[in-house]
Order: sequence, then structure tokens, then C-alpha cells
Amino acid sequence: MNLSQVKLIVSDMDGTLLNSNHEVSSLFLEQFKSLKQNNIKFVAASGRPYYSIVNKLETIKNDIIIVAENGGLVIENDKQLLSTPINTNNIYDLEQIIDANNHIHAVFCTKSKGYFKSNSFGYIPVLSEYYPTFKVIDSVNEIEEDIMKIAIYHSEDSEKYIYPLVKHFESNYAIKISGKNWLDISDSLANKGHAIKMLQEKYNISENETMVFGDYNNDLEMLKIAKFSYAMQNAHKNVKLIANYETKSNDELGVEFIIDKLLKAKL
Repeated sequence: MNLSQVKLIVSDMDGTLLNSNHEVSSLFLEQFKSLKQNNIKFVAASGRPYYSIVNKLETIKNDIIIVAENGGLVIENDKQLLSTPINTNNIYDLEQIIDANNHIHAVFCTKSKGYFKSNSFGYIPVLSEYYPTFKVIDSVNEIEEDIMKIAIYHSEDSEKYIYPLVKHFESNYAIKISGKNWLDISDSLANKGHAIKMLQEKYNISENETMVFGDYNNDLEMLKIAKFSYAMQNAHKNVKLIANYETKSNDELGVEFIIDKLLKAKL
């Protein structure tokens, strides 16, 4: 395995680059300096909104590419490279299902903020960890911006309690179980793989020169287009089936462990 050929590193955030306390390690920030010196591009690819990713990577935000909203939005140096808002044809049908099931809590995600429904008021402390800029609404009619994604939260299990309610929309949308507690609904063309493929073409970087880290089902498409694809030890079983390699868990600095090997291979 020749890691010295890698020119592009892509990492998911929650469950991957971030530890269980949603923190970026000081080791990664130190390693990033060496990645930059070696002209290796770094992409933070997350279901989080753009402003939330920036909040986590504030000190390096001008030197990385951000793929937000599961690939629905790509920004580099404040320049928007890709935007794929959600098709709103079935938005009211989705809203009815969300409103009829008070055990699930939705965030209607736009480029600038998350919109929480008023009946989820008690869950704002949980939702705002991922969507710190938000507004509480009674209806999606109040949203005037493009909706990039609908993120739905369940306190126990998104796969068990949310997916059955919305799976019949899969012919209209990309529906991804993005975490133990989260399910994301995006435009059918919006996924991390589509976004990373665009970046590979833009910068003439091949799959053989690409390294990707992920832990959940919203990472599957981008793992498929990288030779050096890594599942975290804590990853969903589907991710481990797709990835070519496995690394340590996010709490054991699994991303940093492989980056250290890469940097040594560059010497």
C-alpha cells in the first residue's frame, strides 16, 4: 500500500474526525500543517451545515474545502462550487409525517440556518449542537431560502423509528441513515460521492490518489470512489463492507493514525 501517492484526503466529521464530544483533536490540527506543506488537499465532508463545519474547523477554514449537507453544498474560500437544493414537490407530505409523529424532530436546513418546528422545542439543546444558527417555525411556508436538506432526529434509533416512516419517498429523494440518531433527506443528486467526484475532476485527482474516511451510510458513495477508503472501527456494518480498509475508532484518533502513516510515507 503506497500512501505517498495520496493528493486528496476527505473525512466525515461526526463519528470520524470528531470524537464523541464533537471535538477536533489538536493532533489533527498539527498534522494539517504538514498536509498543507505537502500540497495535499483536505476536504471536510459532513451532513452538518456549512456554518457548523466552519465552527469546528475555524482555524483552518480558509485552507480546506467544505462539503456540507451531505454533498448538497460545496464551498472553498467562500466560493460556492456546488449547490443542490432539495426538490420541494413532496415537502408538505414530509412535513405532515413529521408533525404526526411527535417522537421525531426535524431540521429544515438552508445555507444560512436550520429551521426547527415549534413542537420540537424541548429538543433544541440537542438539535442546536449540529445546527447552532437556527430559527423556530410553525410551518415550512415560513422558509424563504432554498432548503438543502431535511435532517430528522430520534433519541434512540433513526434506522428503526424514522426510516420506515419515510422510505416510500426514496423514488423522489436521497434518504440516508446518517447516524445512530439521524436520518437525512436530500435531493436525489445530492450526496458526498457526487461532490467528491466533482472535486476530483476539478483538480485532476484520481481515485488512486484519494483517501476517504467515514462511519455511516451517508459516506458510502464517497468511499466507493477512493482507493484508500477507510471505515472507522465504530462504523456502521454497511460502511465496513464498502471500505477497502479499517482504522481505529474516532475516540482512538483513527483518522490521525492513518494520516501519520501517510506523512511518514511522504518523507
